[in-house]
Amino acid sequence: MIQLTNIHKTFKVGKREVEALKGVTIHVKKGEIFGVIGSSGAGKSTLLRIVNLLEKPISGTVIVNGKNLLQLNEKQLRISRKKIGIIFRHFNLLSSYNVFDNVAEILRMTHVPKQEIKKKVEGLLRLVGLADKAGEYPSQLSGGQKQRVGIARALAMEPEILLCDEATSALDPQTTESILELLLNINEKLGLTILLITHEMEVIKKICDRVAVMEKGEVIEQGSVLDIFSTPKHPTTKNFIRTVFDDAIPKDMIEKIAVSSPCSKILRVSFRGDAALDPVISTLATRYRVTSNVLFGSINYIKGTPLGILFLQISGEREGVAQAITYLKQVVYHVDIRSEYDAEEVVAK
Repeated sequence: MIQLTNIHKTFKVGKREVEALKGVTIHVKKGEIFGVIGSSGAGKSTLLRIVNLLEKPISGTVIVNGKNLLQLNEKQLRISRKKIGIIFRHFNLLSSYNVFDNVAEILRMTHVPKQEIKKKVEGLLRLVGLADKAGEYPSQLSGGQKQRVGIARALAMEPEILLCDEATSALDPQTTESILELLLNINEKLGLTILLITHEMEVIKKICDRVAVMEKGEVIEQGSVLDIFSTPKHPTTKNFIRTVFDDAIPKDMIEKIAVSSPCSKILRVSFRGDAALDPVISTLATRYRVTSNVLFGSINYIKGTPLGILFLQISGEREGVAQAITYLKQVVYHVDIRSEYDAEEVVAK
């Protein structure tokens, strides 16, 4: 649906050139919600604007719906852009127009018949939960209501792709939750492909299928949200995840863990939340004769799928611990060895 391949983009700042994008490649599948996360200056907003060529790359390919947008003439590009809706972080509503007219204006500009406009706008306002606000003006609306108007306006031309430019960054947590639920509903009902950018991992966690993590104009990690949460590799990705679940082992906890056996290891165990871990831990003790100690953990919901992150200390004879870890890797989603303590080494020191 969206294929951005080896995208490079530079801007002139005074007399020098700044690389905003450095060989970025992302492919967004039809019907999915794909998130791009990064801190300010990472290049994510520039990347979003590349999709409909509001910004043109200096190199790379931009293929949307099977068409290379860089090869289209102006008329062809205008037609393609009609199938790409965009939601802005600051709403961009016309203050002198009421809610109905803010949504209807783009339809009038494209000469849609008056009766069809009325029917379409009323339907869109029902979809976004603002059927009773048609006659009100932006100054009378809350931030969440303004964003709902923005979403209705973006859907007016019946796009196949919806671009979300920090759509929830100006909203409080409760309103953010309702807007994310609306985007999920639209994705499911209309089959829209959604590409959103954000600096909040909570947004990615709630509605995205896959995610790309950006830093200094590059994609440093990407994959399914479930995989990224369970096995983050890059330090920046790990820092983003810690805004949702802090999986750093406190130093004082490590220092207090007594090494009372030949081998002791701390594992970060990821498992689907609907899987019971009790039988697994019991098996470790009976089959491999190791001691298991649950340090801490939690269950997070990744777009409705429960993912448990558990820190487990396993102690015992070296061979038994190794066999226990092999067993764990077979029955849970992912196992990552965070720390290990060898009693022989401790004694030697």
